[in-house]
Amino acid sequence: MKKSIVSAFSLLLLALSSSAQQHRFNPDTLLTVVIDSPVNIRSHRLNAQDFIDAVVADTGFYKAFRNMKRYGFMAANDIYTYDKHNQIEGEIHRRVKHTVVAGRPKTEYLFKQDKGKVYKRNGKYDLYTVEMFDYIFNNAYNSAFSAADPLAGAGKNGSYKDKLKTLIFSPGRKVTGIPFLSGKTEIFGPDMRQFYNYEFARGKYLDSIPVYRFKVIKKPSTADGDVMIKELTTIFDMRTFKILGRYVDMRYGNLFFDFDVKMNIELVPYNDELLPAKISYQGSWNVPFHKEERASFLILQKDYHK
Repeated sequence: MKKSIVSAFSLLLLALSSSAQQHRFNPDTLLTVVIDSPVNIRSHRLNAQDFIDAVVADTGFYKAFRNMKRYGFMAANDIYTYDKHNQIEGEIHRRVKHTVVAGRPKTEYLFKQDKGKVYKRNGKYDLYTVEMFDYIFNNAYNSAFSAADPLAGAGKNGSYKDKLKTLIFSPGRKVTGIPFLSGKTEIFGPDMRQFYNYEFARGKYLDSIPVYRFKVIKKPSTADGDVMIKELTTIFDMRTFKILGRYVDMRYGNLFFDFDVKMNIELVPYNDELLPAKISYQGSWNVPFHKEERASFLILQKDYHK
């Protein structure tokens, strides 16, 4: 694993050892990319549509989570929930050793700690956000992400969990069945392109990998209510055009609900495959008939091996 990810892992452990932490923990949702220079996309051999086509067609992110259960690795999972004053209300900490024994994935918890308000009386998670974390990421350690189509739930009758999976792993596609928002998820469609600018740059990822950074960002003239996705940044390996990183900023509000979510997912090359290295999230949700949810989490994974 590259030194930047290892350093982040060490810094996280140091930060969590302090008992003085009382306020919101804001994980770094910025991509680990050092930009060498902005590039005029019109003067480059690649154009915006090349990147758009690659983003829409990509299945590499989903495959990375599907593939990681075949490897051994170490993981640090830390989740925080907050009250309306952004004071920490609940914490979940896990240190995980993942191995493969006789072809079967095995998860061993080296450390488990829950603090504050985490579960309901019936034993379920207090927040739906935490339940989603468990569904999306912890299931990937085992077998729930085996051969399923990542877009199986994108249709009108799909579950909300599967719609969320589509938003995370295949942003830019239309996700039907979400009131007031379905059309706004298709940011590359003919109705939504008018609201975005495209920015293009070159840089380095994990200190050594040459990359392109393709940023789709809301135009300054675009009203907040016209779009749900404010920014979608994608990092491409310049050598293979595979997607190594993704950052998404989603915000929307009306009389019925509002949310503000930032998420960053980074992959690392290993054994000619891409595997998850860093997942960070910070966000809030407020919908009718449910308590407002505020949460953040940071997942770091390292030391992949067969």
